[in-house]
Amino acid sequence: MTRPRVSHVFAEAARRERALLAELGADVRGSRVRRHWTQRQLASRAGMSQSGVSEIERGLGGPLSLATWERLAVALDRQLSVRFSRDPHDEPVDAGHLLVQELILRLARNAGRGRSFELPTRPGDPALSADVCLRDERRAMLVLVECWNTITDIGASARSFDRKLADIRSASVAVWPERDPQVRGCWVVRATRRNRTLVGRYPEVFATRFPGSSRGWTRALAADEAPPRDPGLVWCDVPGTRLYAWRARA
Repeated sequence: MTRPRVSHVFAEAARRERALLAELGADVRGSRVRRHWTQRQLASRAGMSQSGVSEIERGLGGPLSLATWERLAVALDRQLSVRFSRDPHDEPVDAGHLLVQELILRLARNAGRGRSFELPTRPGDPALSADVCLRDERRAMLVLVECWNTITDIGASARSFDRKLADIRSASVAVWPERDPQVRGCWVVRATRRNRTLVGRYPEVFATRFPGSSRGWTRALAADEAPPRDPGLVWCDVPGTRLYAWRARA
């Protein structure tokens, strides 16, 4: 196993420390001057020596404790913020949502369908977009797939879905002006405990809103098969690896 380059770590840490201490020192000096205080006056308020304030302002405050820096911040009536930057290996905020989108896009590619990610449904307002839009040239069909990591406001989400379907229906005429284009739509919901509990709590609401065959939608999204005419709801497993029907008998 390759050993880490310890010397590089020390050198980079020292460089960052010098830059940070110089920035902090200049900030402290600026705050002190704006208050028309001498170094001695600031030191008295912070419970430290005048020479300590001088060292800080010259970028030499490294040996001081965090408690001393905090006293200095209190004396200046400012907040001291010490935190790590965001971990580059951390998952994105919308990781669960992306898992569902990634699966739908991959299945569409395998089925030979065109696909769009976060497609603006109204070019004049890029904030309004479809999670995934699939394009089936053979059938002259656009398929709207709304991907859900967490369902929040059911009513508002249903109305937004209808609006997007209407927008895509208008766009389909321009895509295939000499044909009779079709538009279909479904929700793919990540099967977390919360989402399954929510759908189970309001079975009639979801059954009425999504009458399309869940099994039919599962097959259509996974292969080159025509989707049901009515909107449907499909589960995506939590890891984002497969789709399965919401209702086993429909």
